[in-house]
Amino acid sequence: MVKVAVDAMGGDNAPGEIVKGTVEALQESKDITVFLVGLEEDIRKELSKYQYPAERLNVVPASEVIETDEPPVNAIRRKKDSSIVVGMNLVKKGECDAFVSAGSTGAVLVGGQLIVGRIRGVNRAPLAPVFPTTKGASILIDCGANVDARPDHLVQFAKMGSIYMENVLGIRNPRVGILNIGAEEEKGNALVKETFPLLKEVKDINFIGSVEARDIPAGAADVIVCEAFAGNVALKTYEGVGLTMIKEIKGGLMSSLRGKLGGLLIKPVLKKTLKKFDVSEYGGAPLLGLNGLVVKTHGSSKSKEIKNSILQCVQFKDQDITGKIREKISEEQK
Repeated sequence: MVKVAVDAMGGDNAPGEIVKGTVEALQESKDITVFLVGLEEDIRKELSKYQYPAERLNVVPASEVIETDEPPVNAIRRKKDSSIVVGMNLVKKGECDAFVSAGSTGAVLVGGQLIVGRIRGVNRAPLAPVFPTTKGASILIDCGANVDARPDHLVQFAKMGSIYMENVLGIRNPRVGILNIGAEEEKGNALVKETFPLLKEVKDINFIGSVEARDIPAGAADVIVCEAFAGNVALKTYEGVGLTMIKEIKGGLMSSLRGKLGGLLIKPVLKKTLKKFDVSEYGGAPLLGLNGLVVKTHGSSKSKEIKNSILQCVQFKDQDITGKIREKISEEQK
């Protein structure tokens, strides 16, 4: 049984969509127990709308909520009874295996490192979202946690990302690329130029060289390594273009009678294709390199992304990703 703490108060759609996604996860998997953390009255009001296995759902009261505009460090230190701090302490104490939140990204990142703590030897804990490509899925690491990363940080990101992709998504010998402005080794900024030869020397990863942003959707690499500024820009551009394309396609189909008739004919194929490129199907972004699993979902998450974020915690624990990363880092320190 995997025990997952869920921040019921985090995100634009809390607590409604958070509670709904939790119930859907419990209905889909018998392998999880969920601890909903937050304002008890609000949580129970939402729970009253659903039928769910009550023996696998616990409500953990937390009287405070960290807002997105609060300074993360101050918020984590001052709001000890917030849903984020209480939920992460459940992971720290070993009462839960994972923590899922759609709340303040800064607070989740700070809390993950201050409360749950980094694995000994891990220099930085990167956010690593999985996103769809034409070849299946890739992981972008880092996408928002470390905007001033060093070359040795990126090398660790590559190793942790490879472990995640091989064990969670089942991709053997995953291809590792570094995000760059060209395919040639001599291109890039100082960070990329310093990191490239270091990645070439790492024997236990499958480094394939540089990857340009335009090649990401085609699945040019399974693990794409970068510092958080470039990674966040790339990811949000990717998501924005996807949403715009879907909106324009739907608008075009509904603009005329011919379009509507054609839309009816292609609806099954279009629905299947769009589902393949739906980011919410992959759940949230794990914060790798911590002593426990912390998953950050979009602030705008609806129930489906919350559900999938909870469900992904099962495989993370089953494959002992934390243990594998700890073992890998400890071997390097010997």
